[in-house]
Amino acid sequence: MTEYRVQTRARTTGYPRARRIRFRFGDPEPMAKYFAGGDMVFSHFIAGLSAAFPPGEESFIRSVRRFADQIGDPELKKRVTGFIGQEATHGHHHRQLNEKLAEMGYPIEWYDSPAAIERSKRIEERLPALLHLAATAAAEHYTAVLAERTLAKPEVQALAGDPEVRNLMNWHAFEELEHKSVAFDLYRAMDGTEAMRILTMATLLALTLPLTAVGLTVSLSRDPDARRYPLSLAKEMVTLFRGPIFRGIGRELALYLRPGFHPDDIETTELLERWRAELFGNDGDLVDHLK
Repeated sequence: MTEYRVQTRARTTGYPRARRIRFRFGDPEPMAKYFAGGDMVFSHFIAGLSAAFPPGEESFIRSVRRFADQIGDPELKKRVTGFIGQEATHGHHHRQLNEKLAEMGYPIEWYDSPAAIERSKRIEERLPALLHLAATAAAEHYTAVLAERTLAKPEVQALAGDPEVRNLMNWHAFEELEHKSVAFDLYRAMDGTEAMRILTMATLLALTLPLTAVGLTVSLSRDPDARRYPLSLAKEMVTLFRGPIFRGIGRELALYLRPGFHPDDIETTELLERWRAELFGNDGDLVDHLK
């Protein structure tokens, strides 16, 4: 295998590890239907994002497990174990939120249906293992960019609305930054080429906006309130795509296309340390959520 040295700063936060944690959605106060501060479109956007996480992260886990018996570096092996643990935990808690959202009328069950999962597995079986891993590494850059925006921008923090949804998103974002380079380093260790890495991301970039727009449109089309208030819907759509979640995101995602790019080229150590204290310090927001 190609010898590859990870940048030193990637080790400053230690190995990713799964935390035993619990969330209480709708307890004690029931969740408002449009839990993202009353914004119908952003609430549907978060619901769709949350719905896609469990099957997506299980696919990521399968992609790295395909190389489990080929990892010779004990340090990388330990990081991959932490990655798998964190991703599995994310899927579990998003499924809890998704059950609540489905009860509230969000049409998201199809994302995580047995038929959809089986279809995904069949596609993966036809993909070369290294291409599957390249797709995971590219998707992890997506989640890292979204995670950094979630934690670094106060205006994004304000968008979540419901406190427990915000807690879930902050915890998930924090752990995404903890393991943002694991799949990438495994891909490099397995002799993944720059050409495949870059082409895979270019394909995902081309698909992102249309798939996001279609998924959001389908979800909103099944919401009676969306049909009842078309002007509000149009205004909120413009606000979402011009707001702090999407504004300038293309440039950050496209950094991945640069030859020689590494996820740790984007410095997030200070952000992680700040949020480690805010979430899990002595008076951290999630200390009472830890089991």
